[in-house]
Amino acid sequence: MCLLTSFGTVTCRAQKSTSDLDLHGTITYANRQSYVEIPFEVPKGVTRVTVEFSYTEREQHTAIDLGLFDSERFRGWSGGNKSIFTVSATDATPSYLPGPIVPGRWKLILGVPNIREGVRSEYEAKIHFSHAGDRPEVSTFSSVPLRSGPAWFRGDLHMHDAHSDGSCLSQSGKKVPCPLYKTVETAAERGLDFIAISDHNTISQYNDMRELQPYFDHLLLIPAREITTFQGHANVYGPTDFIDFRLTSPHVPNFNRLLNEVQSLHGILSINHPGIPSGESCMGCGWTVPDTDFSRVTAIEVINGGDADGPHSGIPFWQQQLNNGFRLTALGGSDNHDSDLKARTYSAIGHPTTVIYAANLSENAILDAIRAGHVFVDAQGSKDRAIEFTAKTATSTASMGDEIQSPAGEQIHFTLKMTALADDHPEIILDGESTTLLDPSVAKQNEETRTFDYQSDGKRHWLRVNIRSQSGALLIVGNPVYLNFSKR
Repeated sequence: MCLLTSFGTVTCRAQKSTSDLDLHGTITYANRQSYVEIPFEVPKGVTRVTVEFSYTEREQHTAIDLGLFDSERFRGWSGGNKSIFTVSATDATPSYLPGPIVPGRWKLILGVPNIREGVRSEYEAKIHFSHAGDRPEVSTFSSVPLRSGPAWFRGDLHMHDAHSDGSCLSQSGKKVPCPLYKTVETAAERGLDFIAISDHNTISQYNDMRELQPYFDHLLLIPAREITTFQGHANVYGPTDFIDFRLTSPHVPNFNRLLNEVQSLHGILSINHPGIPSGESCMGCGWTVPDTDFSRVTAIEVINGGDADGPHSGIPFWQQQLNNGFRLTALGGSDNHDSDLKARTYSAIGHPTTVIYAANLSENAILDAIRAGHVFVDAQGSKDRAIEFTAKTATSTASMGDEIQSPAGEQIHFTLKMTALADDHPEIILDGESTTLLDPSVAKQNEETRTFDYQSDGKRHWLRVNIRSQSGALLIVGNPVYLNFSKR
């Protein structure tokens, strides 16, 4: 508790609550048009400080402004326009400065422009401390889901802006580093539900994302970065902490060291565009990391930009790892470097679209769904093409990304539901090979369901769906249903 005297002296003690510190005090007429300092201690190891501030007697025209000093310097002033703010090394709520969280005595600054004589205003400041590797309760930049309830959500998991090598035309037509705002605005205009901003190695984009998220409250902004090394590129989703990308240096002597850091921060690592050749024209673009432990990798970017089924597709690389016994989620990403690119063009934002079945529209729910493999990739970035692929036995059911344990001789009943795919046809891929298990004729209706039965041999297999146009163009890449993958 904090006790405030008429001379502005404050003494505090922590209370047990959902916050780390719960600071209380009273403002009176004696504090009118003055500044009151509320000190608190920030321990070692803290990486983020979040403050929730409230006070009473607003209806009596009481006004209390808010600012912050850390143990060394001024960190910001929001006046009366914010009741909650956060600061960290990478990002801060607008009005406040990102920077190192230095341990020691910090101070909330309360400015009191007005309080009437005889009025007593009780304030409360809840202080929350975060540490390296803490996972946000909901999302990094939003405290609540942007949309509640389970659904299929459509987004783009790979793009760049001025914080790395993204560019667009200025007002006078010059090619300039493209502001992050333009990328987010374009994604919103195209009706996406989520995007991941994955600039090369840097983490400076997170401060801009924190500013933009409250305005773009229909579009979830997921923190990411493209770990760009001489031996391959990989997106990391989730953490905002620095991750050392200097693979092959003494700092990161091998890929396992990098994976250790990603996993300690609860991140997801997805190998990017593994089918692109690596050389002088694009050093590190293909995946050449020796002895990669794919059991610790979460996903593979199987479609990068418009290259769904061409010579640089990541699908063969992904399917080889599936055949090696690794459960890896197929993702897509536009790899957009110019937010002005028109929809449905190569590497336009949302081309391809990754479609994810998640519990709600929040960062944690989307990342958990990627881990589970509840994903398909819409290669051309439509707004409505969709599949649902499920398997059922007498004792269990599974959807894309799930596993069924099935003894030899058991019948497994598979169901494929296709939406907005009239005049297109499905194919079932078994262990990397196209099969005739399912009727391959074109769909006649906007919604169509087909089924087939498969007799298990008790061994490890995987089955997934492709949807192709009549011309053979790849439209949908589904993730597998796994059979007996726990048996290694």
